[in-house]
Amino acid sequence: MRIAVPKETWPGELRAALVPSSVKKLVSLGFDVMVEAGAGAACGEPDAVYAEAGAQVVSDIASAIVASDVVTRVRKPSPTDVDLLAENALHISFLDPFNDKPLVEKLAARGVMAVSMEMVPRTTRAQKMDALSSQANLAGYFTVVLAARHCPRIFPMMMTPAGTIAPARVFVIGAGVAGLQAIATAKRLGARVEAFDTRPVVAEQVQSLGAKFVSIDIGESGETAQGYARELTPEQIEMQRQGMKQVIARSDVVITTAQVFGRPAPRIVTRDMVEAMRPGSVVVDMAVESGGNVEGSVLDQVVDVAGVKLISLANLPSGVACNASAMYSANVTHFIDEFWDADERAFSLDPEDEIVSGCVLTRDGAIVNETIRSL
Repeated sequence: MRIAVPKETWPGELRAALVPSSVKKLVSLGFDVMVEAGAGAACGEPDAVYAEAGAQVVSDIASAIVASDVVTRVRKPSPTDVDLLAENALHISFLDPFNDKPLVEKLAARGVMAVSMEMVPRTTRAQKMDALSSQANLAGYFTVVLAARHCPRIFPMMMTPAGTIAPARVFVIGAGVAGLQAIATAKRLGARVEAFDTRPVVAEQVQSLGAKFVSIDIGESGETAQGYARELTPEQIEMQRQGMKQVIARSDVVITTAQVFGRPAPRIVTRDMVEAMRPGSVVVDMAVESGGNVEGSVLDQVVDVAGVKLISLANLPSGVACNASAMYSANVTHFIDEFWDADERAFSLDPEDEIVSGCVLTRDGAIVNETIRSL
């Protein structure tokens, strides 16, 4: 049973789908692992270390993919990549299925069993495979580091002979995985942190990290069965904006993380709210790849809005590519290990299994995921 690991070709992508420690684990399970030369170079994993772990480092990855039973990568494959996949091959990666239905259809037509890592359900059993959460966690950390780099004010309170420096004020909008990590990181750096989420149930988590939960009455909201925030009505979004205006105006750093899974990000911070901040303040829009939370966000740019820096960078986990690769690699390896039947030397992917039904999009020439099929 062969596994192929291509080098990522997406612009700016520094992560690797498998790191040497995972390769060693998979080899011990009986897999032959073929890694494209240079696949781990950007995240600090040289070819020699992959070879020591038991991988075969290859320069002709196309031939390796054609001959492989499993192909894993971070980003979705190109149409040309799909054409290389063998019928009934297992393909594991982020697939962006809500925004790229043609890719899902092509994978189905090719007869591939496609696993979308962002569709792994948020359940206790699937936690070790939840790549969306593992990458969001690191993105939350990196966002605070990025904001601190651009903010002309230090985060912690500091007592000096010249006087006391007040701590920076950080406001985090959205207390999901990324938001909670952003809160924790800003707090560790010494900032005064406030946070808001449409789900009142997370208030206790915010407070446990030492931050203040900003309470805004927007009526009934809540979360989905998988723990994602429910989409708000236009009226609720406006109520949220009005409630956040004063908090944003007094903040040195605002970090927005609000996303609705499978839908465009809600626009919750308007230009006038940004302009009301003090010059030198920083806003980081973590949701820019799905449309952005902040009016004026420009993908992969830092924009000046009345003296306020609006940072809207894509692929934040790549900013800490070493750790992001290790975590993603562990997620993929746990998935393979969970469904590999060592005695039968085959994968056992029961369509009735809750993890399988959630993240397997195509098999036997058809789109089998109900959510994606109904788009």
